[in-house]
Amino acid sequence: MAQIAGSGELESLTPERVWQEWHKSLSTQSPHIFLDVLRKCGALAVVIPEIDKLFGVPQPEKWHPEIDTGVHTLMVAQQAALLSDSLPVRFAAQLHDLGKGITPEKEWPSHKMHCHTGLKLIKKLCERIRVPNEFKELSLFVCEQHSNIHRAAELKPATKLKVLNHFDVWRKPERLEDILLCCMADSRGRTGFEDIEYPQKAIFEQAYQAALSVNVQEVIKDGHQGKAIRDEMEKRRVAAIAAL
Repeated sequence: MAQIAGSGELESLTPERVWQEWHKSLSTQSPHIFLDVLRKCGALAVVIPEIDKLFGVPQPEKWHPEIDTGVHTLMVAQQAALLSDSLPVRFAAQLHDLGKGITPEKEWPSHKMHCHTGLKLIKKLCERIRVPNEFKELSLFVCEQHSNIHRAAELKPATKLKVLNHFDVWRKPERLEDILLCCMADSRGRTGFEDIEYPQKAIFEQAYQAALSVNVQEVIKDGHQGKAIRDEMEKRRVAAIAAL
């Protein structure tokens, strides 16, 4: 495998073939092994360089005893497979920290902008190997918002609602569970934290249920019309979340 990777032969692989193999690995019991083996034989740098660049990039030891972002990514991939059979969830978990691979070295081990810088990388990666929209969209949401989800207990009610609105959970309620599972995998994908509780998941689930309890018919019944209906819905949803 190392000889093939070093020969340049992998550069001729079609995007469809790369995605086919990656997609196949997501359905296995241990998807992280796929990435690990590709890394060890030198193939990851050719077929998925965005993930390969994470190896050797340090993170604050206080939060990441494993330090290396690539190692963390493998651990998150493993945790995601334990938490969910969903292939998009497993895929999104593997891409959540791509932005850390392009953090300037002078800023290490901090990665303050990675939730934003990772978005462009995910879009380019998904376009290059023609990843289905379902996988791409979930990856973008997780990348952009996982830090906010981790800080759930600190967020103001209005901010929690803003996050829920961004996910469009009112039309796609199943999306929230997928995102929260990815964030849970991220939290547990750290040395010594593999069995940690993740109360942030419950906090956002409760916030969603509270906001969902606001009845639009009651808002209309109270005399609100047009744009005022949406504004009042937002106001009542924030109040419902605050009441928790």
